[in-house]
Amino acid sequence: MNLLVVAAVALASVTALPYLGYLLLYVWVRPAGSPAEKEPAEPTVSIVLPTYNEEKIVETKLDDLLDLDYPMEKVELVVVDSSTDDTRKLIREYFAERSAPELVLLEEDERRGLAPALNDAYEAAENEMVVKTDCDSKLPSDVLREAAANLADDEVAAVTGRNVEVLGGSEVESGYRGVQNYIQQLESHLDSTLIFHGPFSAFENDALLPIDPNSLADDTELALKIRRQGGRVIFDPAVKYMEASFSDFVKRRKQKDRRGMGLIRLLVQHRDALGRYGNYGRVVLPFNWWFMLVSPWLLAVTLVVGSAATVSQFGFGGLLLPVAVGTFAYFGQKDLLGPLQAFYSIFDTQVSLLRASVELLVGDSDGTWDVDAELREAFE
Repeated sequence: MNLLVVAAVALASVTALPYLGYLLLYVWVRPAGSPAEKEPAEPTVSIVLPTYNEEKIVETKLDDLLDLDYPMEKVELVVVDSSTDDTRKLIREYFAERSAPELVLLEEDERRGLAPALNDAYEAAENEMVVKTDCDSKLPSDVLREAAANLADDEVAAVTGRNVEVLGGSEVESGYRGVQNYIQQLESHLDSTLIFHGPFSAFENDALLPIDPNSLADDTELALKIRRQGGRVIFDPAVKYMEASFSDFVKRRKQKDRRGMGLIRLLVQHRDALGRYGNYGRVVLPFNWWFMLVSPWLLAVTLVVGSAATVSQFGFGGLLLPVAVGTFAYFGQKDLLGPLQAFYSIFDTQVSLLRASVELLVGDSDGTWDVDAELREAFE
């Protein structure tokens, strides 16, 4: 057999093996719901909301927060704002005639970045449960109660949830989040999950730790640090939120590449956690290392070697493989793959992780997050 063909088959097998292993582990564990011993609870809550030039949507977000099914006299809203538009003016006017929830408005004269702003907001938060949410996300009315029920378990120090509706209708993002939900549910039942989500994450106040001022994955970094100090950090599918996202290949890169950069850098910074902290370091972190750092490169090499192998075997007819991959990607970004859409979503994520790795290697990693007008329109 042609050596290129053997190499292509071997690379494809090695790439697929860890995914198959995780799938078999899921079938064996059969995780369902939250791993926490949930109990009804009504702790005091600090909702942390970072804002930057959100004048078009901030009032909609505030309406969303005040519609939550929770006693507002137990809630404070900690807004940290670095806007150059009328965002903070609108916030002040919104709360001018409201006694609850209490507003704590931290005003920044210059934009320092999200992580330093969050550190200040977390330090200002005084209540028992601290919730981080993004301005361009929507929350169901029961989300605080579901989060509080998880944190009532003494072993659980943080909880995040799932995107139940992708605002804007991106099937690519919906497919990826669907797969991610299964992975995070398995991880949480094994020990703890890695990835925490900006649209909604909840933490016990006394578990909070400072995050790296240069962090590009602030929510996940905080959860990882909390796990390292002994608390479980879990995913509960009953904790829900809605967030906007693109399907278009080029537009997704701006959103996904930055997230990939942050997660890869975080894993490398905390590489000493591998093998430690129970199944978190023995199973969860190794799989995420594979998925984010190794698999994207293996997949790229597999496609190159596979294309070379098919050309060597079939001549110009072998170009059907790269053409097929290109066609798969084209229809995938158009949300036209039907039951195959989830596979494209994973492929799309691997592309972002590969690009993120390259950007980190060449030092292009400032990761500045700019307001995306199209995604804001989907929120509105």
